[in-house]
Amino acid sequence: MLCMIIEKLRKRIEKSGKSLNQIGRDTGIDKAALSRIMHGGSCKVETADILLKYFGFTITKKSKKKVR
Repeated sequence: MLCMIIEKLRKRIEKSGKSLNQIGRDTGIDKAALSRIMHGGSCKVETADILLKYFGFTITKKSKKKVR
């Protein structure tokens, strides 16, 4: 699941029009960590959480449908 989240974040970073330096200043995340994400790498859950909040994402659990 973290891989899917990181991919969504990568796309959002690209679409934001903000530089990695600006995002780093705004969030306190090291530019090297942001660069790793942008080049297909992973990140800590804490880093993903900060970026999710920064870009206004929320994670919700899907309700399971009952099978009849």
